[in-house]
Amino acid sequence: MDKGAKVLALVSGGLDSTLAVKIMLDQGIQVEAVHFTTPFCHCDKCAVESLVRTSGIKLHSVFLGQEYLDLLIDPPHGYGSQMNPCIDCRILMFRKAKELARTIKADTVVTGEVLNQRPFSQRKDIMLLIDREAGLKNMVLRLLSAKLLPETEFEKSGLVDREKLFSIQGRRRLPQMSLAEELNIKDYPCPSGGCLLTDIHFALKLKDFLKYNNALTLKDVTLLKLGRHFRFEGCKIVVGRNEMENQTLLNISKRERTHYFEVVDYMGPITLVKGIASETVIKKAAGITVRYSDAPKDIEVDVKYVAESEQIMKVYAAQDKQISLLRI
Repeated sequence: MDKGAKVLALVSGGLDSTLAVKIMLDQGIQVEAVHFTTPFCHCDKCAVESLVRTSGIKLHSVFLGQEYLDLLIDPPHGYGSQMNPCIDCRILMFRKAKELARTIKADTVVTGEVLNQRPFSQRKDIMLLIDREAGLKNMVLRLLSAKLLPETEFEKSGLVDREKLFSIQGRRRLPQMSLAEELNIKDYPCPSGGCLLTDIHFALKLKDFLKYNNALTLKDVTLLKLGRHFRFEGCKIVVGRNEMENQTLLNISKRERTHYFEVVDYMGPITLVKGIASETVIKKAAGITVRYSDAPKDIEVDVKYVAESEQIMKVYAAQDKQISLLRI
């Protein structure tokens, strides 16, 4: 039955947020969903679309772009295991959710978060801190762990039956899987890493970038996601790993008039150099390009170097031992 209440549910497409939507709908509460993404998301858009389609609810998609990148440079609450500013990311999302909830006249914000599922951002004290700093004190209903958390204003209003909420906590998913079976939820994705900032290899690239730069843009993020990265004499050398990356790097080079390298007579990568390139940097980048090409490694080969004009140089492949010292 329709209780006349409306909530805004933060959804990822995963099992926890799917459960949150289903539980609210089963209590006769109207649900609209919001799905946040950042430049670093490995998000399952198909799962989100499937959830809203099967549930018959409205979806709001919100991209956190430059505002998120500015926050990432120096997050007030620090980073998690790598370069993930989970607490400040959550505060930003909740602030945006608060604005949206006001616009659609939702009574509260609902999430599928589970207490202590993530050690950095889902401890009880951190959850309550996030709510306060987002301007949502006593307003966020985390219904899977509701009985382990302070009662929200929405629960006190009687619009939701607190007795039908849950006390799930920890990293194990068995309680959620059991609940999904009870609610006849069968098609849901397996858990997976959703944020590139938690990846140790990408985090190293980002740390290196911020060491040499005071600002981060969406174009910078695009390049950070591509190829193998090396640092030599202050310059960044980026080497494509496949045809798609090569084409993207070539497009970047043409758009930004950045130096690029390509082996002439053999299959191989496109290599970009960012920064003021000395002769030694140019030679090193050319050698690295040969190393990752199909060219013989024991003879000099022709490498095309394009800057203001096009040149051909003969170089040997860089040695693996040398490369390993430069790789980020």
